[in-house]
Amino acid sequence: MSIAAAPEHRSTDAPPAPRRQHLVITEPRWVQIALIAAAVSVVGLLLVAPLAAVFYKAFSLGAGVYLRAITDSETLAAVALTLKTAAIAVPASTLFGLCAAWALGKFEFRGKTLLTTLIDLPFSVSPVIAGLIFVLLLGRNSWLGSHLEAAGVKVIFATPGIVIATMFVVAPLVARELIPLVQSQGSDEEEAALVLGASGWQTFWRVTLPNIKWGLLYGVILCNARTMGEFGAVAVVSGRIRGQTNTIPLQVECLYGGSPESVVSAFAVASLLALLALVTLAAKRLLECKIRHTAASQ
Repeated sequence: MSIAAAPEHRSTDAPPAPRRQHLVITEPRWVQIALIAAAVSVVGLLLVAPLAAVFYKAFSLGAGVYLRAITDSETLAAVALTLKTAAIAVPASTLFGLCAAWALGKFEFRGKTLLTTLIDLPFSVSPVIAGLIFVLLLGRNSWLGSHLEAAGVKVIFATPGIVIATMFVVAPLVARELIPLVQSQGSDEEEAALVLGASGWQTFWRVTLPNIKWGLLYGVILCNARTMGEFGAVAVVSGRIRGQTNTIPLQVECLYGGSPESVVSAFAVASLLALLALVTLAAKRLLECKIRHTAASQ
């Protein structure tokens, strides 16, 4: 006599397996094609075509003219000043963004709304107006500027003025990336770390910073890109002295108004900024992929 195996009993209380939801597209096929074609056309006309035109014009007189343009002493001075400005403005803006995000995201205090509004102020002020404000505050004819001149410190039409104007323009970028992130995380983990005996510095390095590192890197990338390409505020405070106070964007403008070969040189220098933009875009894309991979693995 054989004994049949009893069928496996499955509990009816178990939750059903989650189903993968698929995006349902109800538009006709021709509408989808038209929308995709419109998007590709806009990207091609506004982004790809101008970028290609820059490199085409830069090499229009040959590689020799291109190399002479980017190795010219004035161009190298502009590149050095741009990198120097970024080396100062980006870390300073990063530190400011961390402090602002920590204060606004972890604490409640009087004047918090006012502080948030002041952080957004550079977004609403034209960079040209910002440069003019610093000329009025720190110029030779101002009270503070005259005292600085007497002490041998030159701010306007010099590197310090360029750095200050750039820092004003890019100051909110890192803060604006971090403040919503820190506010959404709350302060439970920091409080737990403090209860377990961690110091404030240990709490920041081992709890807070790892939680915001991707947002911080994203903000730094945006801040660096804006620093490299800033024109309006820098043009006012620099004086546009070729070989001394010209950054890369200002050098492009100075070269563009000259002879035909000088115009080609302007596009050659502009290609350096385009390359920096492409590198920044690639870094941004890699960071976004890393963030998605990290979120999917958690």
